[in-house]
Amino acid sequence: MVTRTACRVFQRRFASAAAALRPSPAEVRGQRNAVFSREQARQRALYPRVEKIEVTVRGPGLDGTLLIMNRGMSTPLSCARHLTEHHVNNSALAIVDGEPWPLHRPLTHSCTLTLLTFKDSDPTLVNQAYWRSCAALLGQVLETAFKDDYAVELLSTPEVPVTSGAFCCDVVLDPRLDSWTPSEESLRSLTRGAQQLIHQNLAWEPLEVTPSVALEVFSHSRCKQEEVEQKAAHSPKGTVMLYRCGEHVLLSGGPLVARTGLCSQYEVTAVHSLGQGPWGHHRRAQGLSLPLQLQAHHTIWRKLRQRAEKPRLLDACPRCRPVHTASWLQPSPQMLRRSQRLGFTAAVFMAFAVLLAEAGEMHRGP
Repeated sequence: MVTRTACRVFQRRFASAAAALRPSPAEVRGQRNAVFSREQARQRALYPRVEKIEVTVRGPGLDGTLLIMNRGMSTPLSCARHLTEHHVNNSALAIVDGEPWPLHRPLTHSCTLTLLTFKDSDPTLVNQAYWRSCAALLGQVLETAFKDDYAVELLSTPEVPVTSGAFCCDVVLDPRLDSWTPSEESLRSLTRGAQQLIHQNLAWEPLEVTPSVALEVFSHSRCKQEEVEQKAAHSPKGTVMLYRCGEHVLLSGGPLVARTGLCSQYEVTAVHSLGQGPWGHHRRAQGLSLPLQLQAHHTIWRKLRQRAEKPRLLDACPRCRPVHTASWLQPSPQMLRRSQRLGFTAAVFMAFAVLLAEAGEMHRGP
């Protein structure tokens, strides 16, 4: 008993000493921003003179539209500004020569461009980017939610299908917070933090970089450095994609939507313990959101929220104890196509699937 107590005291003192040697979270954010800005400026300097490219725009009422843009400077959002205010306000993602393309990423060659919205006949790519963006927003909130002397380590963000009912962000908090259990007020505080970022309408700035640059960006995070190496190894070009939102720099496994203002209803619903993992006490924060163009009645939102509180397990923490996600909410391709013809995204379809499933349970009875 005495030995165990002495070990705990030693561990606390060791953690405190390590924390004192670490740069503060604000200093880490400053260093990441500085490297991001330096690399962004270097890439822009690769195009010292204006070169013109031809961008052929595809879409309802736009087929045949030809725009003359600037190579390495113009983005899909720049193209949208040459069209209509509707395209500027409602576009969330682009397709460039068949490849998903963030709206703020510069165009480097003549290409074919399609602007995507949440109300397209097939919103699959936009839904995936939106869910990924909501998880990125949750990570940004978590990183700044605690006092500056508490370290927060964001782990790799699991790729979650919209129909799972919640987006997720895995995190390890300062060891001094291992006993912390989030209250309802804590969740409301996190939600308010997200809503403030949404209100600021911040851009998600993309930047494709070599692994060496990404490793420098995340020089204070061994976890992120491992993630950089893994993503680079699986990338056809050997590069990784960074994004910056305000002062927050993140690593993403896929494209994000254009800006935080595209989010509307947004709520942090739960923070679950995943147990001890390779980086410490792993937790999974979860949330729920609908985009600006689609709103849910409070009754439907309440049902969605109840589902989004339940633990979700994917493959981000293989050494932690599994908590399996129910599979009954996976819609058939025929049902999804029918919902898309009616103008629903998968998130809205999910709401109706929840209600229909619960109605079926009531009809079957005990």
